[in-house]
Amino acid sequence: MTKTEILLRRSCTFAAVVLSIAIQARAQTNTSAQSPDPSASHLPPMRMPANPNLPTLWIIGDSTVRNGQGDGRNGQWGWGDIVGKYFDPAKINVVNRALGGRSSRTYITEGHWDGVLANLKKGDFVMMQFGHNDGGALNDNSRARGSIKGTGEETQEIDNILTKKHEVVHTYGWYMRKYIEDTRAKGAAPIVCTMIPRKIWKDGKIERNSRDYAGWAAEVARAEHAPLIDLNEIIAERYDAMGPEKVNPLFGDEHTHTTRAGAEINAEAVIAGLEALPNDPLAPYFSGEAKGVKAAATY
Repeated sequence: MTKTEILLRRSCTFAAVVLSIAIQARAQTNTSAQSPDPSASHLPPMRMPANPNLPTLWIIGDSTVRNGQGDGRNGQWGWGDIVGKYFDPAKINVVNRALGGRSSRTYITEGHWDGVLANLKKGDFVMMQFGHNDGGALNDNSRARGSIKGTGEETQEIDNILTKKHEVVHTYGWYMRKYIEDTRAKGAAPIVCTMIPRKIWKDGKIERNSRDYAGWAAEVARAEHAPLIDLNEIIAERYDAMGPEKVNPLFGDEHTHTTRAGAEINAEAVIAGLEALPNDPLAPYFSGEAKGVKAAATY
């Protein structure tokens, strides 16, 4: 074999090795794409304030606050994408950072809360509503998003099957307190909302959640002297007055997610709850749209 032939064979062998490595790397990339990080899958755009020189109302929560991509493509809307019309954009930004499927726990553990904190500034506001997803399993290979029931300091250490990480799980109340404390540490003001009620009728009335997540959110807000909007009660009262025939079209599924019309009612309830506060911190930022909303009863 000539020297030229030897060099040619070596070149071909080297090229084959490089190609093999490239194919393996591509296969690994494809495998990763097929198994996305659950904390980053199906995320809608992470919106930012339109005018950073103005105060910002940051809204955090679950799919009842922002459903899917927040564009109603599935016929379902969260109230957080509607409530902005009640505020004057020349005075305040309204940024809905709620994410479907998240609980008070996973909104923190997946890093979404850190994303808000990184942009939160003195004079801003954080409106929070969690509870719909907190009743799930603490540890499984599907969602692993539950929090411990109640408002105490109990904890449970787990090796998270889903995330493959060691984690200390806290109570729902602990996570809600953390949102309040972190918000105040930034010089911003927290506003707690109880979870909107599900469309579950019992004896002619909508079932309340005052004995679990709505009650626990209210308990934390009062203990921390944070403004409280009891959406669970305000909206349930409206549904009771409307009756099943009129309430049914307000939901895009069996009992949890609202249509545009349902989200409109819930957003108005948020403003009614704000107006019922003894010292509504957001009153100076209302638009003319808010003037037509009657204050809710106080609880």
